[in-house]
Amino acid sequence: MAPKGKGGKGGKGGGGTAVKVRHILCEKHSKCMEAMEKVKSGVRFSEVASQYSEDKARQGGDLGWMTRGSMVGPFQEAAFALPVSSMDKPVYTDLPVKTKFGYHIIMVEGKK
Repeated sequence: MAPKGKGGKGGKGGGGTAVKVRHILCEKHSKCMEAMEKVKSGVRFSEVASQYSEDKARQGGDLGWMTRGSMVGPFQEAAFALPVSSMDKPVYTDLPVKTKFGYHIIMVEGKK
């Protein structure tokens, strides 16, 4: 039996629901708002992420597929509330989402 909350695909945590997510993470709210202005002005989300995001783990802010229960609460709520969009016409959080890591601008590229 898998440890509680650590089950594989199809675990109880969200019925296997996952999102393919990108984000821009900034420690300071002002820097995150500056990044948001760039995205709003038409600069590609991945370019803004590369320039502004303090999460250097992935290029262009790509976090890949993430399942329910694998993200911190406010980030997860925002990610699952967003519609799927593309880099050409991104739909992202209206305001930065505050978590213990800082402020995030989130967009979702897929759901399953």
